[in-house]
Amino acid sequence: MLPKFFNTLTRTKEEFKPLEDNHVRMYTCGPTVYDFAHIGNFRTFLFEDLLRRYLKFKGYKVTQVMNLTDIDDKTIKSAMAKKIPLGEFTAFYKRAFFEDIDKLGIERAEYYPEATAHIPEMVAMIKQLHEKAYAYVIDGNYYYSIAKFPEYGKLAHLDIAGLKAGVRIAADEYEKESVSDFALWKAWDENDGDIYWETEIGKGRPGWHIECSAMSMKYLGETFDIHTGGVDNMFPHHENEIAQSEGANGKKFVNFWLHSEHLLVDGIKMSKRYNNYYTLRDILDKGYAAVAVRYILMATNYRQQLNFTFDGLVSARNGLERYNDFYANLKDYSGGQTSGEGKSIIERMLKGFEDALDDDLNISPALGEVFDFIRDINRLKAEGLLSREERDSALNAMERVDSVLGFLIKKKAEIDADIENLIKERTEAKKRRDFAAADGIRRKLLDMGIILEDTASGTKWKRKL
Repeated sequence: MLPKFFNTLTRTKEEFKPLEDNHVRMYTCGPTVYDFAHIGNFRTFLFEDLLRRYLKFKGYKVTQVMNLTDIDDKTIKSAMAKKIPLGEFTAFYKRAFFEDIDKLGIERAEYYPEATAHIPEMVAMIKQLHEKAYAYVIDGNYYYSIAKFPEYGKLAHLDIAGLKAGVRIAADEYEKESVSDFALWKAWDENDGDIYWETEIGKGRPGWHIECSAMSMKYLGETFDIHTGGVDNMFPHHENEIAQSEGANGKKFVNFWLHSEHLLVDGIKMSKRYNNYYTLRDILDKGYAAVAVRYILMATNYRQQLNFTFDGLVSARNGLERYNDFYANLKDYSGGQTSGEGKSIIERMLKGFEDALDDDLNISPALGEVFDFIRDINRLKAEGLLSREERDSALNAMERVDSVLGFLIKKKAEIDADIENLIKERTEAKKRRDFAAADGIRRKLLDMGIILEDTASGTKWKRKL
């Protein structure tokens, strides 16, 4: 069965078929590396991770490109304020971004092109647009003439005739009301300091919008399958990408556009002004696990606004404990008789999970199928009616859905050895009836985020979420 995705361009759910059999080419708008990414950014990045993982689950090869915006108004202003070179400034936040996505279990894309490394491609595209009269020059600045592209506004469904066109806009980001010619290339001035490139079209630097057009087509071709991002990027950024790319090549730019909705915090817009602005690091510093953040940011369909609360984060943590405990306990289960019900429970879950995600990544019912499966398999275990073969099939089913969800907590061998040694010390202390030492080791492990469980088959441990 083919998945269906809501295509922003057509405002309808459409069956998804890649241009090339079994190979999906996908571009995702990445971070602007002038600060730590916040949880609203990660809501979008996690939706894209779910999409990527699910396409692989369906059997597709995925080639994903995520750009790193390391030259724009924000990066220049911030680097100059700190009085350090642009490359040194952005390198710090690039490293931080990769550290954060690794903590969240976001799979790495195949390509992370940096804007500063692709200036020649941008210049070539600007020259192409100028030759075709889509671009014009004023005082060394190149602007895109939206009047020359009759389909401008088709992604955001803007009534261009009904909007008051503004003046030319040089700023990288602007409001929806400003339907205006936008900058492709900005001639150098003193505000840019020593940040510029000497090129065939003059001394200066690119506008933000041309970056994604040039880099996406370099790595994915002139027409590709999927372009994603936050709904805030739909206009003007993605609209401008279409105008640039289709103007330059005369070909359709992207077949499917997928946009994730805004994240709210406690029911209102996240803002430093409201004291409700959080980076991933802020959340982790409060003692929450990254996987709990992954869960809460992923568990609402990407086209619905997500209201982040700390109560919700606690609920996410509880759900993850149930999920991980089930898997760990199932691995330790030796098997019993069979009632024949186990097979049907497994098959029902896998079908329900796939059917839900085929419907525009409808994650809530997909998770519902998984937790119903956990309940039903636990019931069979308790009744001694799950065979060893059924247990193995249930474990395989969990691992298959987790290839999409990414909720299982992986143990790290080098750290685990230290934990196991401490557990052995505690066991020896209990044998000596040195209960004070045993309790001390338990407390030490708890401080390390390790919870001990004494069972009939020995002491088990798990990570605190």
